Amino acid sequence: MNEESMLSRSDHAGVNEINGHTADTEFDDVDSPAMFHHRTAEPAGRTQILAFRGQDLGAENGRNNGFVTVLSHELRNSLGAIRGAAQILRRDTSADPRAVKARMLIERQVGQMKRLVDDLLDTSRGRSGQLCLQCERVDLRVLATHAMQTVEFTMQQRHHQMTASLPDAPVWLQADPARLEQVFVNLLLNAAKYTDAGGSIELFLEPKDGAATVRIRDSGIGIASELLPHVFDLFVQADPLPHRVDAGLGIGLAVVRSLVERHGGCVTAASAGPRCGSEFTVRLPLSVE
Repeated sequence: MNEESMLSRSDHAGVNEINGHTADTEFDDVDSPAMFHHRTAEPAGRTQILAFRGQDLGAENGRNNGFVTVLSHELRNSLGAIRGAAQILRRDTSADPRAVKARMLIERQVGQMKRLVDDLLDTSRGRSGQLCLQCERVDLRVLATHAMQTVEFTMQQRHHQMTASLPDAPVWLQADPARLEQVFVNLLLNAAKYTDAGGSIELFLEPKDGAATVRIRDSGIGIASELLPHVFDLFVQADPLPHRVDAGLGIGLAVVRSLVERHGGCVTAASAGPRCGSEFTVRLPLSVE
């Protein structure tokens, strides 16, 4: 999913053009948080101290989740107002071309910011156990098709070839349709983000042995072997190529794992290495008749 809250390089160029001048702006990449390892063995005399520290960390996590939830709601309210104003501007068919371009820029960036806020909110809810699912009997083929339709415009913009292999018969699951569709949208957008123009993205769906398997394969930049075990961790992302400014914050795949596991499934990533593409596999239990 784009999760970048700042303007992309192309949008900065659009702003500069609207203002009547041009500029060459570079953005520094933000490194993913470092991963620290520690020994699990502790002296017996420190057990009580560690217990208190654990309680403090739990309380701190609770405060952080509460802060993210409140902040996300406030940001969504503001973004809703901005989007509403942009939609009003759309009605003015006589507007100056520069104003039309500015309005389109606003709508695009509001959409990106909304996805980022929604992912932050879902992450906070998932970590606090407050993410509720509204499950019903759904056909996974329909959800996969809807997800592909959602990202179709993005794929066209990036000149990607997107194909699907779906079974002829329904694939029934007990699932929250909106949340499960979000899983596949996030995975498809992630594939698009790390695949160069002209690349291919494929979706395969196969029911077998009481489970539905969905594989999303791309011809993109691939994943280094040392990163593979951590791609679903929060704020972890592959190193973007120098020309790529939409790498995001590393939230989308963490949301994917949380939602898939809440549905009783699992998600894995595989890659033969850099420049060899990637494959993400989601396995979900089939609905019992």
